[in-house]
Amino acid sequence: MSYFISYDLNNPGQNYDNLIEAIKKYGTYCKMNKSDWIICTNDDATTIRNNLKKYLDSNDRLFVGKLQRDAAWYGYPNSTSDWLQKNL
Repeated sequence: MSYFISYDLNNPGQNYDNLIEAIKKYGTYCKMNKSDWIICTNDDATTIRNNLKKYLDSNDRLFVGKLQRDAAWYGYPNSTSDWLQKNL
């Protein structure tokens, strides 16, 4: 299953490295925008959220949502489009 992840780290100078590494541990992932990713996993949204929120401060935001097969996009490089076509 594919899940969309979006986050906002609201403290100035916040380090994204630990959160990004935690996202990449899911193995099959695509970075869509600066703070938007898609991952493929058998975990549910709550489990993903719980795995990632330990890298956030109390004023940060995190969204995890399951994607259904219907998607459209524009302006992404071929490598991203190919990934989306294969994994959504």
